[in-house]
Amino acid sequence: MNQPDHDQDMPLVNHLIELRDRLLKTLLCVLIIFCGLFYFANDIYSYVSAPLHQLLPENSTMIATEVASPFLTPFKLTFFLALFAAMPVLLFQFWAFISPALYRNERRLALPILISSILLFYGGMAFAYYVVFPIIFKFFTSVGPSGVTVMTDISSYLDFVLKLFFAFGLAFEIPIATVILIITGTISAESLAQKRPYVVVFCFVLGMLLTPPDVISQSLLALPMWMLFEVGILFGRLLSKNRDRDAEDRDEEEDD
Repeated sequence: MNQPDHDQDMPLVNHLIELRDRLLKTLLCVLIIFCGLFYFANDIYSYVSAPLHQLLPENSTMIATEVASPFLTPFKLTFFLALFAAMPVLLFQFWAFISPALYRNERRLALPILISSILLFYGGMAFAYYVVFPIIFKFFTSVGPSGVTVMTDISSYLDFVLKLFFAFGLAFEIPIATVILIITGTISAESLAQKRPYVVVFCFVLGMLLTPPDVISQSLLALPMWMLFEVGILFGRLLSKNRDRDAEDRDEEEDD
């Protein structure tokens, strides 16, 4: 039978204590990863800034306009890297917290969705770094007025790339959101497909809000979002058919 593992509800205090313990484990994991990476903070920043640094004019470098930037900027980057690296632990703790309340068929579906979510988030960040950054930085460094030397502040650069990392990481979660909407019965795959023109417009509007004000970076975010939406519809249809087939098989077994 499809029943949760615990038939009796836990007291609210116990739930809060368990939630606190799992959050502390996640924070401890982030701290451990951060401590292990901080020694390489400057090397990590050099790697992240490479897409821009390679395109800077000759004899031009990145600069620090604030006194504490040479320390705080790599520190900030290392913290976010530790947070990204600890994402599987965070999702595992989240999964362990909610799984006792899920039905067996929900658990079979929820775990692959959680794993796919983190892989897609990492995939979005990799797409931003290896595909988007070289294109937009080449564009930015080539359109400057003559006589203007491109010397980007390291703190401003970090804020810029973190924004794009988050934007592309979240954008790559679109297939997960689409699949969840379909398999939960909130909306059908056919209905979503009919709303494709609105989705395309939404992708470009979201790309405009999440990326710098230029057509190139907006398009580089909007077009993958659209393609990922189509992928979500495809997988949603397959999972919906499998769910319907399993329901029919259960009904036949009950009739027998």
